[in-house]
Amino acid sequence: MADHPHEHGHDSGHSGHSHDHGPATPASRRLRRIIAAVLIPFAVAVVAGMVLMWPGRLPAHASTGLGFDQATVTGTVTATRSAPCDAGAPPTAGATAAENACTLVTVRLTSGKDAGTSVQQTLTPDQTAVYSAGEKVVMDYQPTAPVALRYTVSDADRSFPLAILAGVFALAVVLVGRLRGLAALVALAISFGVLSLFVLPAILKGEDPLRVAVIGGGAIMFLALYLCHGLSARTSVAVIGTLASLSLIGVLGEVFIGLTHLTGNTSDETSLVHSLYTGIKLPGLLLAGVIIGSLGVLNDVTVTQASSVWELRAADPTMGARALYRAGIRIGRDHIASTVNTLVMAYAGAALPLMLLFSIANRGIWTVATSELVAEEIVRTLVGSIGLIASVPLTTALAALVASRDGRKPLPRQRSGSGSSGGAPAAEPVAAGSRHRHRR
Repeated sequence: MADHPHEHGHDSGHSGHSHDHGPATPASRRLRRIIAAVLIPFAVAVVAGMVLMWPGRLPAHASTGLGFDQATVTGTVTATRSAPCDAGAPPTAGATAAENACTLVTVRLTSGKDAGTSVQQTLTPDQTAVYSAGEKVVMDYQPTAPVALRYTVSDADRSFPLAILAGVFALAVVLVGRLRGLAALVALAISFGVLSLFVLPAILKGEDPLRVAVIGGGAIMFLALYLCHGLSARTSVAVIGTLASLSLIGVLGEVFIGLTHLTGNTSDETSLVHSLYTGIKLPGLLLAGVIIGSLGVLNDVTVTQASSVWELRAADPTMGARALYRAGIRIGRDHIASTVNTLVMAYAGAALPLMLLFSIANRGIWTVATSELVAEEIVRTLVGSIGLIASVPLTTALAALVASRDGRKPLPRQRSGSGSSGGAPAAEPVAAGSRHRHRR
């Protein structure tokens, strides 16, 4: 694997958060052997774990015919009109008689055994959904119910607009990221494939959620990082840093989920899943969610830190491990400050309705914070943040150690066409800090 003449030159200022650092200098054979000795056993363990725990076909469960366990078909609203409510329909307090009127919705089915036929449903004033003619909807289907009640409007059909949004997102990624963006989309598809084909079915089959999350997260980590950032010592250092941080998150999560006596049964979704598959361990499911949720942010931090150290080494080949660590950790501190806040705000945004509910409750803030609903989010946020913080010095130290002992010097950057005629372009050494300015 040969070095390229302008492998380390960048004409623009460098930000600590950017991942586009150009090709990494190939590591020496000795370093490659050391890194392989660390990563290959874990990769083998991930593959073996996926083979041994591969779920195959999901076991059947006792169908309840309710909620998410109900069959659905699609349809198109053909007409809506006001209609008198049934005697049992509750009126809306403070509303006029017109506002308290019910809505009769006519829907033509577009899938299922009754496709092409029309059904009607009366929507009461307390239902928030509003439908109009031409709108596509999802219908719940209950075959054992009376004929007039077998089909009920469940939700709007959002397939088409979401597909357009996904297409715009993919186009933007490819246009801006080019080949790197295309690789990121492939990695994203692989990640969803691992989640949908291995992680979720294995948990439903009764495997320990923690082990499933570690094996599935490890597979996602290997495939996503190496596919997006290439097979290099720099990427391998990021993989090791991510692996160590995920291990810390797993240990802390298991300890504090036990100490705080979290059951993991805090939502209708978990209750329904547990009623259908009683063998699922809900505390383990909570811990698996913490690990999977932290994986993406950890990948971002570890790749950035490893790339920053390699760029510092490229800018000044005389820097030793200590100098590389000091410069890299200064970048990492900025990264920690912004990323931890991002992580906390992401969890707060997801729990915003819950926070609103507790803000109007007549309870003290400490009582609210220690209730299981809120404590679950606190444990999830703080455990993930601790692992994130630990990943910065850990990855930076490992990257500094590996980069400083590589023994390879970056080739001098060549000046193209600067006054020389007929001969080879004059070599221009890369001055320390001249093309790589890291923000503190």
